[in-house]
Amino acid sequence: MKHSILRYGLAAGLLSVLVACSDMATSKADAAVDPTSTIFMANQPGVPNGWVTDFKGALELAKKENRPVLIDFTGSDWCGWCKKLDREIFSKDAFKEYAKDNLVLLYLDFPSGKPQSDDLKAQNAQLQKEFGVRGFPTLVLLSPDGKKIWENVGYLKGGPDAMIAAINKATGK
Repeated sequence: MKHSILRYGLAAGLLSVLVACSDMATSKADAAVDPTSTIFMANQPGVPNGWVTDFKGALELAKKENRPVLIDFTGSDWCGWCKKLDREIFSKDAFKEYAKDNLVLLYLDFPSGKPQSDDLKAQNAQLQKEFGVRGFPTLVLLSPDGKKIWENVGYLKGGPDAMIAAINKATGK
């Protein structure tokens, strides 16, 4: 009798651990599918912190939070002007602080040596065509409802202050 109670207790304990583990796995899987929970993919390889790669997810978040989307069409591992833009604007604390509260950042990369999934390559190629991007870097600002309100082709001089001023002008701030 003692042994069957003990076995029942152990079995119930193991079952609860398995259920908890499967719930965690489900939550992570659900998070990977739900764009609003994966939109800040901080550990995504090759993507700077704070930037996302999912266009539809970025638009959903922009609409939900009433923030514009800044799209960076970049050749991150081969384009000198793209690297300069990242180094002199996007990686600066002033821009990061501004973006955190005011923008959804969408990173559309066209690398020569970094691996990307086929889905990501297809999405980026489609968006390049849709927005008529012919050179890198190209920056596009979308309103929270997805309409293009500003574009800059090439490097933007003036550091974070110039970028923030251009975005504020385009959004009417």
